[in-house]
Amino acid sequence: MKNSFILRNVKRIDGNSADIAITDGKISNISPAGGESEEHIIDFQNKVYVSSGWIDMHVHAFPEFDPYGDDMDEIGYKSGVTTIVDAGSTGADRINDLMSNAKDAKTNLLAFLNISRIGLKQVDELANLSWLDEGKLLQAIENYGDAIVGLKARISKSVVGPNGVEPLKIARKFSDDTSLPLMVHIGSGPPEIKEVLQLLKKNDVITHFLNGKANNVFDTGGNPLPELLDAIKRGIHLDIGHGNASFSFHTAEQARASNVHFNTISTDIYRKNRLEGPVYSMANVLTKFLYLGYSLKEIIDGVTVNAANWLRRPELGKMRNGQTANLTLFSVEDRPVTLFDSEGESRKAEQQIVVKGVVINGEYIAC
Repeated sequence: MKNSFILRNVKRIDGNSADIAITDGKISNISPAGGESEEHIIDFQNKVYVSSGWIDMHVHAFPEFDPYGDDMDEIGYKSGVTTIVDAGSTGADRINDLMSNAKDAKTNLLAFLNISRIGLKQVDELANLSWLDEGKLLQAIENYGDAIVGLKARISKSVVGPNGVEPLKIARKFSDDTSLPLMVHIGSGPPEIKEVLQLLKKNDVITHFLNGKANNVFDTGGNPLPELLDAIKRGIHLDIGHGNASFSFHTAEQARASNVHFNTISTDIYRKNRLEGPVYSMANVLTKFLYLGYSLKEIIDGVTVNAANWLRRPELGKMRNGQTANLTLFSVEDRPVTLFDSEGESRKAEQQIVVKGVVINGEYIAC
């Protein structure tokens, strides 16, 4: 549904009701609920929240790669996410194909460029340092700089092989040369997490920071490592990146108790963990943070305002007149659900977040 319509009686995160008018794909008016109009009306009867469109900072949206690949729209607008950020599925060799695919999708796409030119064609893409080709990386950035938001380096044992922390040192140089921040995947060592943290600078992203592996950012007593606290002071960005193996309820509870707060909530979603779990969808991941006791505002900020600001596209995190309409409609329902983390642990929640629809580039689609 395009052209002109009104989303009537939708709740904002502060609890106030509003009518949002969409005209020719843009937000044309936000007003108190219940005004008179002859335009097409979709009435949500004050049972549904509206926010700016959800942003998923960590997905794998290149369907040709297995296991880390999926369809853009399946993990995008169909699950309530209007902007996805591919987290290094492709390097310089295949970024052209990723961007070509985006032309056929409704969901908005941005991307981190893998520092390895082969991307996730192989899952040990940093085991051969000859694949870290700065010339090809620079050419890819020149070609697609409007869509590339940073560089991705997966720094864990299975990816780097015998190279330890060396790929991250190279990534640091690429980052400094291009002025693009790093998103760094953390996992099992070597390299040791302390080595990784010490190389990160302001605006770099640590993704998977709530993983339950031994090489994580908390000590055996559940306290944040001094190197993590130092990195936070330097201005690094903490991203969830749930994934198949990178989110632990136990670690998340340690983080909350230690007042180590996420900046963004992302899924690390791809075909397998969407269909078989434990991710399933962004709404399922957000429900886990509702269970953990975070406020609805904190949770939704993690997929709107905070993500948009990091991306240097603050307009994506706001609802205001005159901008392209990308909105997510959802409810918080009193409906029990069993939630699973990446360690096989479960928690029983009494509420869940449920997507009801999106407005994607001005088009309303019920979910």
